[in-house]
Amino acid sequence: MTNHHSNPHLVVLSGAGISAESGIQTFRAADGLWADHPIEEVATPEAWARDPERVLRFYDARRDQVRRARPNAAHKALARLEADGFRVSIVTQNIDDLHERAGSRRVVHLHGEILKARSSVDARMRYPLPRGGIALGDVCDKGSQLRPDVVWFGEAVPRFEEAIEIVAEADLLLVVGTSLAVMPAASLIDEAPMAAPRVLVDPEARDLTTAGVHGLSLPAGEGVPLLARHWRREGRLWLPEAVFGE
Repeated sequence: MTNHHSNPHLVVLSGAGISAESGIQTFRAADGLWADHPIEEVATPEAWARDPERVLRFYDARRDQVRRARPNAAHKALARLEADGFRVSIVTQNIDDLHERAGSRRVVHLHGEILKARSSVDARMRYPLPRGGIALGDVCDKGSQLRPDVVWFGEAVPRFEEAIEIVAEADLLLVVGTSLAVMPAASLIDEAPMAAPRVLVDPEARDLTTAGVHGLSLPAGEGVPLLARHWRREGRLWLPEAVFGE
């Protein structure tokens, strides 16, 4: 591994807000996903046990939305930093593949990936879904019904320990599209090294930032490219005075 100075490590915690700018509905907005679908009826293990067909239909519709969406300027700016030689690790709460489609290679999905199916008896058995959805009767290699490869409410977050290890190696932590109130981002931010600056890009950043977090009150599609341009120009991760007035 190269030393930090020649190859600074940017760790990004991304949430629904970065995908919203690509047209993917967020769960919490007034017109969001849960307006029509109570969480308990489509996104819990109990819902799956009670009415798997309804759950599969819900995720088929989400999958179509993800496939239609395109990476936006924020996704592309992060991928370009990586292409330019920065180490970029992304820990995302999003179940879409927009980071990957933009070109990012190191992406950990805390809540799973909607474009994969997985066995309902063995979580390690995953199957890509390049097209179509999951129907009742579609089974894994062990003969059990396939389910969406997403973490439902009430289920453990299997890659959380991995996320902690990544954040602990950050030279700068960039939080985008998720508020610091939402778990698990809220607890992950505390895992960053003391010396690593923490930056929140969010339209409401002024109200959301806590001590030791630098806020940039812009949407992801403006704020992330703005920072990325400064970092690329200098070849390092820093807090540009022009942006943060420090």
